[in-house]
Amino acid sequence: MKFYDLKVKKRDNSDLSLSELKGKVVLVVNTATGCGFTPQYEGLEYLYKKYKEKGFEILDFPCNQFGHQAPGDNDEIHAFCTAKYNTTFDQLNKIDVNGENEDPIFTLLKSEQPKEVVKGFKNKLAMKAIYKISKTRVKDSDISWNFTKFLVDKEGNVVKRYDPTFNPKDIESDIIELLK
Repeated sequence: MKFYDLKVKKRDNSDLSLSELKGKVVLVVNTATGCGFTPQYEGLEYLYKKYKEKGFEILDFPCNQFGHQAPGDNDEIHAFCTAKYNTTFDQLNKIDVNGENEDPIFTLLKSEQPKEVVKGFKNKLAMKAIYKISKTRVKDSDISWNFTKFLVDKEGNVVKRYDPTFNPKDIESDIIELLK
């Protein structure tokens, strides 16, 4: 199975065929509205506004698997994101990213980029603590927490994985390179 073969559910529960994103650079993120990393929405919105006209898209999947930090339904989550962080990219249907009910998109993403690379002493300490409290992270390739990010190139190849501590604005140079 390839990235463009998949369909995901939009916030309104209709289908989005990822083949519609052919030729775009895509950042896929599992998010939560009540997490210490939630302010990363600001960085995500910055990237989206700056690069959407150049062929950049964000797929935002709310997930409640980590500390139950994404309460509420799809519309409540969307209302929070637009009110608090002025997001203009849409949130998709809330999903699971690990375990028995994980969405196929995350099965694919994890198989293509199974390893989290954590940079910096402070981030390594934070991730060590996260690994201890994450109840759904069973395998090393599993998503460890909210705001794990995957970068997909214009051909649908999953080219990078960023850990939850990675600031979205620091992905900008990778996006620029892929948009060329």
